[in-house]
Amino acid sequence: MTIYLPLMLNMGHINELLHETLSDLVNFSVVMLEFMGLIVVVYTGLNAFRKWVKKDLHTRLYLAEGLAMALSFKLGGEILRTVVVRDMSEIMQVGAIIVLRAALTLLIHWEIKNEEKEIKSNKHSDT
Repeated sequence: MTIYLPLMLNMGHINELLHETLSDLVNFSVVMLEFMGLIVVVYTGLNAFRKWVKKDLHTRLYLAEGLAMALSFKLGGEILRTVVVRDMSEIMQVGAIIVLRAALTLLIHWEIKNEEKEIKSNKHSDT
């Protein structure tokens, strides 16, 4: 029995080390996904502004699609964050953020469909 005691004590230390490593990896990945979402928002916003200045009719569609993509990156980060959540208050907070971002994504996709219908109807009325 004395042979196994040091091994059992080390298992607790190894478990904590693995958890900290996983936590660090998840936190890094979340920050990277959030950063990618930020880059998509800025890039899309600048290009949409350029298209708006040129009076491109597809500007709203382009902007909505870019925002939907950025929200997908950010939603992925929030889902990944659930891996290291330890207590119920954190679960509730992350869950609320996920629900909010998912609702925004659905709203943007609805806007994209409406904008595509409007573009199609404008093409048909022009002919």
